[in-house]
Amino acid sequence: MSAPMTRGVIYIHSATAALCPHLEWAIGSVLGKPVKMEWTEQHAAPGFRRAEIEWVGPQGTGALLTSAIHGWQHLRFEITEDPSPGVDGSRWSVTPDLGIFHATIDTAGNVMISEERIRWAYEKGDGNPSIFYQEMSIALGEAWDEELEPFRHAGENSSVRWLNQVV
Repeated sequence: MSAPMTRGVIYIHSATAALCPHLEWAIGSVLGKPVKMEWTEQHAAPGFRRAEIEWVGPQGTGALLTSAIHGWQHLRFEITEDPSPGVDGSRWSVTPDLGIFHATIDTAGNVMISEERIRWAYEKGDGNPSIFYQEMSIALGEAWDEELEPFRHAGENSSVRWLNQVV
């Protein structure tokens, strides 16, 4: 029995030109076929490149892609995985300074915070609203959004291609 399929998008927000072929190889190794991305200048970081590509594959492919390409210096990226039968959607945001942030995403693209995470923020705050606010900020990935937002805007109106994972 094969795993249910899903889809998502890989947004490489900033990568050095030397890193681009390595990213294509790593992505292709997860998807099971060669990948050629259309790299353009990243206007938010002169000297860096950016690319977007859509993918289709079994549930969990987003996590595999994130694991395959995180950890390189100067690399900023996001990977989304759409909800599929029995599984919520996900978004991974990665920056060199902050590392990996993972969020569960609903069908409208909203970050979903679990009941246990909210309880943790209440307990840690112990009546102090600023600590509760800080914990909610972390749970929402606000630091990653703040760092990546200029890179996202620099990529508006770019075309995205579809890739299918070979199963």
